[in-house]
Amino acid sequence: MKISGSIEETRKQVKEWKAQGLSVGLVPTMGYLHEGHQSLMERARRENDRVAVSVFVNPMQFGPNEDYEAYPRDLEHDAAICEKAGVDLIFHPEVEEMYGPDFSAYVDMHTLPEKLCGASRPVHFRGVQTVVSKLFHIIPADRAYFGQKDAQQLAIIRRMVMDLNFDIEIIGCPIIREEDGLAKSSRNTYLSPEERAQAVILNQSLEEAMKAIEAGEKDAAKIRQLITDKISACPIAKIDYVEVVSFDTIQPIDKIEHPVLIAIAVYIGTTRLIDNRILM
Repeated sequence: MKISGSIEETRKQVKEWKAQGLSVGLVPTMGYLHEGHQSLMERARRENDRVAVSVFVNPMQFGPNEDYEAYPRDLEHDAAICEKAGVDLIFHPEVEEMYGPDFSAYVDMHTLPEKLCGASRPVHFRGVQTVVSKLFHIIPADRAYFGQKDAQQLAIIRRMVMDLNFDIEIIGCPIIREEDGLAKSSRNTYLSPEERAQAVILNQSLEEAMKAIEAGEKDAAKIRQLITDKISACPIAKIDYVEVVSFDTIQPIDKIEHPVLIAIAVYIGTTRLIDNRILM
């Protein structure tokens, strides 16, 4: 397995693979990898001849009061997980390599980023789209793999690829959860033991919503209220949003008709966690 911080070296390696007629899968990450990331790599390994993983904490997608400096980083740990998953190349650039002096070109989008996480993190998805676009140029893969935990991000990347004619297939992969149902996330490490125990309320509220839908409930407002009531019963939980939207447009809906995204963001203490259910 090769580790490179150089755009030129990484691009050269991928071009060599492509010249040999090999397929390439890309897994973009911000590092501090866990089983959720590993599941993406393993699927990429099954479906491609070569697998590249980017490990880059992208400052552009963090707001001024967010946790960029505190975001966990451990390349040795990440490399061990990548090697176990059969990754061929880790692209691990410094910020200066990705964003040169006077960097001023951005990729942005209307509508899809404006709700959910975009409402409280207004610069976030511009940063995501810009860095992912750069990664698609640096590593011209056949397929790129994203987790469904970041469902809004997945929808935005798919739309960006379609609108801007990127020659790459975007593959969404299921959420990987802890035994008690909490979605795996690098931010889970911020939780105290008490907060970690209470964080299961996110998954529990979504499970209750799914049971109501399976029993025939189609009113989106009632589903939102059911989730809100469940989370509000947790004393250390503070709701950022509870939304029921079209998965295609990320716009609110009144009646649950597929494809639907039920998405929540909740502060447990000071840690902001997200979770969702997608009904296709």
